[in-house]
Amino acid sequence: MSNFSCGISVLAAGMGTRLKLDVPKALAPILGKKLIDFPLANSIKFISQFDESLIGVVTGHRYEEVESYVTKNYCGLESPSIKLSYARQLKQLGTADALKIYFDQTKNANKMAYTVIICADTPLIRDTDLNRLLKELKDNPKLDGVAATFIEKNPQGYGRIQRSGNEIGFSIVEEKDANAEQKKITEVNSGLYIFKTEFAVKHLSNVSNKNKSGEFYLTDLFQNNFMVKAVLFEKPETFIGVNTLKQLEEVTTLAKLEKLDALRSNGVRMLDANSLYIDWDVSVGSGTLLYPGVLLQGKTKVGESSIIENGSVIKDSTIENRVTIKAYSYLEETVVRNECQIGPFARLRPGTDVGEESKIGNFVETKKAKLEKGVKISHLSYVGDAEIGEESNIGCGFVTCNYDGIKKHVTKVGKRTFIGSDCQTVAPVNIGDDCFVAAGSTITHSMPNGSFAIARSRQVTKEDFAKKFLKKK
Repeated sequence: MSNFSCGISVLAAGMGTRLKLDVPKALAPILGKKLIDFPLANSIKFISQFDESLIGVVTGHRYEEVESYVTKNYCGLESPSIKLSYARQLKQLGTADALKIYFDQTKNANKMAYTVIICADTPLIRDTDLNRLLKELKDNPKLDGVAATFIEKNPQGYGRIQRSGNEIGFSIVEEKDANAEQKKITEVNSGLYIFKTEFAVKHLSNVSNKNKSGEFYLTDLFQNNFMVKAVLFEKPETFIGVNTLKQLEEVTTLAKLEKLDALRSNGVRMLDANSLYIDWDVSVGSGTLLYPGVLLQGKTKVGESSIIENGSVIKDSTIENRVTIKAYSYLEETVVRNECQIGPFARLRPGTDVGEESKIGNFVETKKAKLEKGVKISHLSYVGDAEIGEESNIGCGFVTCNYDGIKKHVTKVGKRTFIGSDCQTVAPVNIGDDCFVAAGSTITHSMPNGSFAIARSRQVTKEDFAKKFLKKK
């Protein structure tokens, strides 16, 4: 056993019945992620300092879904020195039982010098909080365990911290087992602990379920005669556990505020921060301005000195530098390169790649469209399954007819080509460089470089004939 090694038990077996969501509690959504993402990510940060480490996720209710999610998003991504595995608590017999299962089913867990217990439903705990607890253990080598505590004005539902009067030694009385005097205590248990592993393994076998819940409480490892310490934290919100939709909303709001503060520190300006929705993994560059009502979701990246106007929704997209997204535009899985202008009321669907200095105007829709530098599609057009060359100008009402009822086909337009208003291309079709397509044309055949096309019927005008079609009022 390394003297500086650590195992982390992430308790993720809960059902989350009160959440009323059709997912296990650990997979409840928060800012584009899941509850379990936050303790996992911060655990990985925390244990990167150790010589040897591991993470064991204790699953239970709908364990297949939880394990599948964690494996997909974390296994292979963690440091080579970090091992991630699962232990299954198929019967909910309490937190002490969960930790015992962790030790029994996680290889080498009982050989680590330290063991951290963190709940999957506490997404606001950070690696800095774990480091504060670890420091208490390192500064006082005689300590066997520490628990994070906080002051709660309305402590109903929490375990109460009953201090011994000495700095060392305390006990935790669960709500159901507390008497009237104990229920008045406002210092409460957070559920975040660090033990010396040898101590935890030794005393787990002595934990009894003789209490009003009939569960094996991990809090029984804290006793007045043990070398354990309660470490009081100043911010109660750090330890909010998610059991209801209201609590999920509370932690989402607090995580959002943390995200907004990080963006401000990076030089992002917001006209009305309260009206914004920004997922946790979104990045925004310095000098960018966000108008009210903007939604930035998924893994969106916004560059520097850009402007995102009100009501715009951007999902899993990359917006480079000095881009303006005008009001009420909707972008999904799209790349918008430097110095473009998009919208207002533009819809850029997955697979769109807008080249530098291009302009996508109002009520334009694109899908799987690659636009080179300086392309202009100003208004009321649909460009799907298309490639448009540099400096080409697409007129109002242009449509790529890309679907024949069975397959999608590609339209290619070369460089410096002009396409007039109300034109259609019936794909597959290629229009070369420096071409001109007259307004109102339907292009069904490819055009060589430098060619002109007009494809519309001849106008017939009959004087004094309109009265035959006009109805008198």
